[in-house]
Amino acid sequence: MAKLLLGCIADDFTGATDLANNLVRAGMRVVQAIGVPAGPLDAEVDAVVVALKSRTIAPVEAVAQSLEALRWLQAQGAKQIYFKYCSTFDSTPQGNIGPVTEALMDALGCDFTIATPAFPDNKRTVFKGYLFAGDVLLNESGMQHHPLTPMTDPNLVRVLQAQCKRKVGLIDHAVVARGAAAISERIGQLKGEGVSIAIVDAVSNDDLLRLGPALAKMPLVTAGSGVAIGLPGNFGISPSSQASALPAAGGLRAVVSGSCSLATNRQVLDFIQRGGAALAIDPLRIAAGVDVAAEALAWAAPLIDKQPVLVYSTAEAGAVKSVQGRLGVEEAGAMVERTIAAIARGLVDQGVRQLVVAGGETSGAYVQALGIAQMQIDPGVPWCHARAEVAPEAGLHIALKSGNFGSNDFFTRAFTVLA
Repeated sequence: MAKLLLGCIADDFTGATDLANNLVRAGMRVVQAIGVPAGPLDAEVDAVVVALKSRTIAPVEAVAQSLEALRWLQAQGAKQIYFKYCSTFDSTPQGNIGPVTEALMDALGCDFTIATPAFPDNKRTVFKGYLFAGDVLLNESGMQHHPLTPMTDPNLVRVLQAQCKRKVGLIDHAVVARGAAAISERIGQLKGEGVSIAIVDAVSNDDLLRLGPALAKMPLVTAGSGVAIGLPGNFGISPSSQASALPAAGGLRAVVSGSCSLATNRQVLDFIQRGGAALAIDPLRIAAGVDVAAEALAWAAPLIDKQPVLVYSTAEAGAVKSVQGRLGVEEAGAMVERTIAAIARGLVDQGVRQLVVAGGETSGAYVQALGIAQMQIDPGVPWCHARAEVAPEAGLHIALKSGNFGSNDFFTRAFTVLA
């Protein structure tokens, strides 16, 4: 494989796909690896996104996994490293974003980097250092009720500083609006003030495109998926629909959802209101020892030949807290993940070859359960193609959807787009 231009480390699987998709749309040839590959990838690509499942694990483990990914990417000759986190900037209360960022900076000998989760295409914007989800501050968007990573403070400088030993500053919109030269000048000023990491404002894609050139010589970039649109141009790459193309889709269709976000709740409701076949699974029945996965697969078997089916554990915040109160936060989440992953694998055994998976943690559990090593990314839609242990010949088309993203009709529209 030729030396990589860009080596990316993502802290979850859906976000890795979002990042890869943005890079492909900007003209890069990209492969998404599931975990750190055991050896060199047998592919001619410009960028590799190593997808980890590290957002909600202990910080010391997240750091170790991220450094392992870094070493692999360096061995492939990556010219720049991109640490990708969620556009809601969430991790555990101990904070995996700050510790991983500082560990990567140490390993790369990097004295300054930026941090911005801005992703305007998905209504995530940063202004004066505050993160907005749509028209409201992050802590008013529903993220304050996230079952694993609740976000109650929208001030990113404050959030990141609490996780970091290095000093955190801000490059505000007044600077960003003036372009790359002004951004570079501000970086110099911040470094002179002892700042090592700067939150960057961005309220539009134009802001991200202005930011891109200022990052050309930065060894490490940390961001959500949005910043990716401004980086390929630094390597002389321009947008091209020929960067990647997926095989034709076939097989049965299904959706599995483990996300409890407001967006996913709306998507589940929309699917049901359109007459879709849907089954809710009950975490308390799983905890009681009932084989909920087997029940779900038996329910799906006579339906799936006729229409897409949806199996979901999505619930309102109050119901989620009730289950967590009985089982514990970590055990409740892990138990549902295992069940959803078993259902997903069983659906593939039944002939599903087009699968939408909602929720970052759910996606990680599912992809690992299927034994997928890498995925090819389509340039225009959130679909990927992968070979899996249970579908080694034709492979699978997979759409990994972040819990917080997507229109209300996402589940229905996704299959139409793929077709």
